[in-house]
Amino acid sequence: MSKPRPPHVSLKTTEPTAFGHGWISGVLSLALGLTACGTVICIQFPQWFTVAELRAIYPLPAVRALLHILLIAAFLLGILSVYLRRNKALGIAGMTSVGIAALLGGSQAPVGTASNPGPYLGLDWFLLNLIVYSLVFVPLEQLFALRREQRLFRTDWRTDLVYFFVSNLLVQATSLLTLRPAVVLFDWARHHAIVAFVSACPLPVQILAILLVADLAQYWVHRAFHRIPALWRFHAIHHSVEVMDWLAGSRLHLIDAIVTRSLAYIPLYVLGFSETAIMIYVVIVAAQATFIHANVRWNFRPLQRWIATPAFHHWHHSDSRDAIDRNFAVHTPVWDLLFGTYHLPREWPASYGLSGAAPMPRGWVRQHVYPFQGE
Repeated sequence: MSKPRPPHVSLKTTEPTAFGHGWISGVLSLALGLTACGTVICIQFPQWFTVAELRAIYPLPAVRALLHILLIAAFLLGILSVYLRRNKALGIAGMTSVGIAALLGGSQAPVGTASNPGPYLGLDWFLLNLIVYSLVFVPLEQLFALRREQRLFRTDWRTDLVYFFVSNLLVQATSLLTLRPAVVLFDWARHHAIVAFVSACPLPVQILAILLVADLAQYWVHRAFHRIPALWRFHAIHHSVEVMDWLAGSRLHLIDAIVTRSLAYIPLYVLGFSETAIMIYVVIVAAQATFIHANVRWNFRPLQRWIATPAFHHWHHSDSRDAIDRNFAVHTPVWDLLFGTYHLPREWPASYGLSGAAPMPRGWVRQHVYPFQGE
């Protein structure tokens, strides 16, 4: 009579991942547990891990209540995963993260000092974005999927999650590198009368104008990244995505992101749009950039020549020869229509990625090193 095999603890497994096999509960346990750990760290060390502008507006009692719910849910889901699955790694990892969060103080963790004016990491900004985008886009992609066979945890999702994590964590550094060049190098271009007129316009008018002006700037910067070989090596990383979903838009080399955003910000600074209008625009562009990569089957045909849609941007990522170097705009296809780069057939692309190019290395580190390597 053979002895029963001991439970596995490796994260790699050949067990089923469908509902009822403990994999989903294990992933949720680990995700919620890590979110709870991150929240406790933000509470205890706000000066190092939270965005300064957001600290004063957090409803701490509500945050503590939500944190308590996260801890309980992560622990129970971990137990369920351990019970259902022979490979216990996910469940154990989820419960371990709960234990670490509890040792750090859990939902009653003391609030640390926030007097440090120095550099910080936007851990709170990452957690907020991850929670909000997951709650919005994951259900949308499940209910209105363009490709129903596409898995939620598809190939390379870990790599794109690292991109999402790093870009949000370095929010202070990227903001500084995005805004500072315009302030330092183009202050001479500001005209008092123009700045006074633009900043006095109603907020909705400013936001609409920003969408048009910034998109025109981004159109030409984006086009340059496609046409200039040295720049394409950075932008090719974004086009190496072969599966489109809300997380795919995060795959963007830091230099690509910083150069594009800083050049798009220059006309906004020179024209004198208000800080409030620019902040609202930042939220809009982040949401729309995520949406147009999503795995949803919406065409918005009556509006498709005026507003960038998932169909419009999916064709930008297509590996079809007819679609290469098309659809550069982020907000409105008007610029592509004017400059002859509009391409939107009635059908959706069959596949995505770098047509005929050498395979892109896998992983965040290797992809960030790639543009600096020789051919």
